[in-house]
Amino acid sequence: MYLRYTFLRKPIRAVLRWQLAVGFVFALAAGLLWGANGALSAAAGALVSIMAGLVAAWLASRSDARSAGGILVGALRAEAVKIGLAFILLWLVLVNYAEAQVGVLIAAFVATMLIFGMAFFVREY
Repeated sequence: MYLRYTFLRKPIRAVLRWQLAVGFVFALAAGLLWGANGALSAAAGALVSIMAGLVAAWLASRSDARSAGGILVGALRAEAVKIGLAFILLWLVLVNYAEAQVGVLIAAFVATMLIFGMAFFVREY
């Protein structure tokens, strides 16, 4: 089955690269400071944000809104799904990874989540 990745337009691809870079830097720094558990915690925090953002981008791209109101509703729905999924994924990580460095995990998550908002500033051309 052929999957279409039309939601990975230039702004989303740029933000994804930024998120991956910041997540890598957090994981590297946390690994040097707190060892393997710190690195894994930072990577998990970044991946939670990245996965939630990709799902939101996919959901927003599936909207076939024909009015400004419809576009707004689609964007708000995608944002709600992103926030809900992020909380669920964070909960799953914290419940299943007893050695998680919570501060590092949350810091990497927040940093990469804030970067996702920068897609608005990336030009399409």
